[in-house]
Amino acid sequence: MHLETKFCRFEADVTVADGARIEGYASLFGAQDNGNDVVARGAYAASLKRLGAEGRGVKMLWQHDPAAPIGVWDEVREDGRGLFVKGRILDSIAKGREAAALVAAGAIDGLSIGYRTIRATKTDGGQRLLTELELWEVSLVTFPMLSSARVQAKGDESPEAGALREMAQALEAARLDLRDG
Repeated sequence: MHLETKFCRFEADVTVADGARIEGYASLFGAQDNGNDVVARGAYAASLKRLGAEGRGVKMLWQHDPAAPIGVWDEVREDGRGLFVKGRILDSIAKGREAAALVAAGAIDGLSIGYRTIRATKTDGGQRLLTELELWEVSLVTFPMLSSARVQAKGDESPEAGALREMAQALEAARLDLRDG
């Protein structure tokens, strides 16, 4: 079974509150990512229904590492905009504390879904339209593929957070230069 990933960075839609609570969109419907994929409205519905019926949840991972769960998604649902997630980063584990600090500082500003494609079609424009996905996990990640979106943490920015944000922006610019060059 092949597990794919799809990254998403958001414009002030994912926030950390109270040090460990996070919410926002892990996937946006109709938005083309850097992999030329577009997720259709309703693509997650069957998977979310199946997970609910089985009493299982979507996992919260660090950088898609199945050995590094960092929290719990308390709510995962589709709405008119995309796949909305709301959960808690576990600050009782070291990786969770690290993840919450990096998100709050702006050094980590993306979410990514881990999924298996059930149904997809090619559009006239050559895009892959994903119409049914089996959702496995939503990860906090460094480099999302949906570059038009951003994650922003709540609260004032400290000088240390500003330095981390600048470093993350420099790394992202270097990654894009390598990809395009």
